[in-house]
Amino acid sequence: MDTPHAFSDSELSAWLDGEGSAEQRERIDAWLRQDAQALARMRLWSADREAIRARFDPVRSEPVPARLSETVLRGRNAHEGWTRAAAVVALLVAGGAIGSALTWQWQQQRSERLAAAAQAGTPAGWVQRAVYAHSVFTPEPRHPVEVRAQEEHLSRWLTRRIEVPVKLFDLRDDGFELMGGRLLPDAGGKSAQLMYENARTKERVTVYLRKPDADAPTAFRYEQQGELGLFYWVEAGAGYALVGTLPKERLLALAQSIYRQGIATPAAAASGSR
Repeated sequence: MDTPHAFSDSELSAWLDGEGSAEQRERIDAWLRQDAQALARMRLWSADREAIRARFDPVRSEPVPARLSETVLRGRNAHEGWTRAAAVVALLVAGGAIGSALTWQWQQQRSERLAAAAQAGTPAGWVQRAVYAHSVFTPEPRHPVEVRAQEEHLSRWLTRRIEVPVKLFDLRDDGFELMGGRLLPDAGGKSAQLMYENARTKERVTVYLRKPDADAPTAFRYEQQGELGLFYWVEAGAGYALVGTLPKERLLALAQSIYRQGIATPAAAASGSR
């Protein structure tokens, strides 16, 4: 069995970014499934990464500063222009916010390509089902949920049916009130959907829960599918997918709240307490 020191920080960072050989990634996956402390550490890394992305994503849409464009165009020929542009970018990366923004854009595009490549080889059909279920039920004006939040048996019923502890997360500090939940079909089994609504804005988000596949990714992952964004992860034998049209930073705050509640009182999840 791998010891807690079997992998370096650079190897774990590569695993988190979807890099490294398939054999190395399988060894790290097996290690994390056996070491709860190491898994918690990687979740914190993943959450920090997503928080940074959520904070700086808007930079990608900003126009190139006029002074930088003028510098690139000032050269008398293509060679001089590219040389000066490279020098300017290098200086900015070393000591300026604009350089950081350009570097961030490149890293974000690279991460997206890696995520797409990794996604192609993983059994993430449940993530698509979470998105589909959200799209089907959140527009419903009269019957968005099967069992309303006021019914005390909601958590116990869903826990019994999907064989995964279902906790009714309290997201009121984030502006969302639990509406209720429903039972859904899943590949080879069943899943659950909890729906939350912001009473002021009428925005709705859903939490999709299921028993995860053995090789499901454990760290926080983010995807954007049209207007929908989703965070998904695996924790304590349950797969979670949070779906909504909220900006990435707000969605991440909800995901972190769900994660903290999920690991804080595991016994309460099984008993159906809030």
